[in-house]
Amino acid sequence: MNNLPKYKRVLMKLSGEAVSGGDKGVIDFEKMAGIADSLKKCVDGGVQVAVVFGAGNIYRGARGVAVERVTGDSMGMLATIINSLALKNALVQAGVKAVVLNSFCVEPVAETYTRDRAVEYMEKGTVVILSGGTGNPYFSTDSSAMLRAAEIEADVLLMAKFVDGIYTADPNVDKTAVKLDTITYHEILEKELKAIDLTASALGVSTKIPTKVFKLAEPIHLYQVMFEDVPGTDIVG
Repeated sequence: MNNLPKYKRVLMKLSGEAVSGGDKGVIDFEKMAGIADSLKKCVDGGVQVAVVFGAGNIYRGARGVAVERVTGDSMGMLATIINSLALKNALVQAGVKAVVLNSFCVEPVAETYTRDRAVEYMEKGTVVILSGGTGNPYFSTDSSAMLRAAEIEADVLLMAKFVDGIYTADPNVDKTAVKLDTITYHEILEKELKAIDLTASALGVSTKIPTKVFKLAEPIHLYQVMFEDVPGTDIVG
């Protein structure tokens, strides 16, 4: 493996489903430990790492059920804190300094996010886990990841998904779907592709933060995407 990282500062977006425990519960702590080990390799290799965790393994927000949207989204934001604290625990056990910064006050569970605080921690080699979304309803964790990536001036937003990039259609439904090596945020909006949240794409147009969408089949892929060329789709401004 190449010992030189491709990026100096990254924001990694992880889905809650990446650590879903199934019969083991909402969190598979073995999967979480694997993610922590890979992130440790990245930090040891000189990369400044921030992470935004989704919460789909716990709660995705209200959709068509007897919970109104604002309340449902608030429940989803709280669920991200649980995943973030679990990741912090795994990182500390792996010997990595880590801190959870939340978008709204939940002290003493987590510190409150500010851009300067996040950058200061990252520059000291601490993994910064950004929870609570944007702190507002109607915004997904994809959108909060794009916003935070711009605020901390990340070199790239890395989105770990369950497919190896962005396709012209859902490859699980349309067998003629073609994988795209490169696409612009404008094209995602025009074609209404669902690979990333459309609000996040709109933010990408203005922030011009490059994004790489790749498949997270094994935790080591979190390391490889920062140090090697891996399959995926590059989204550019």
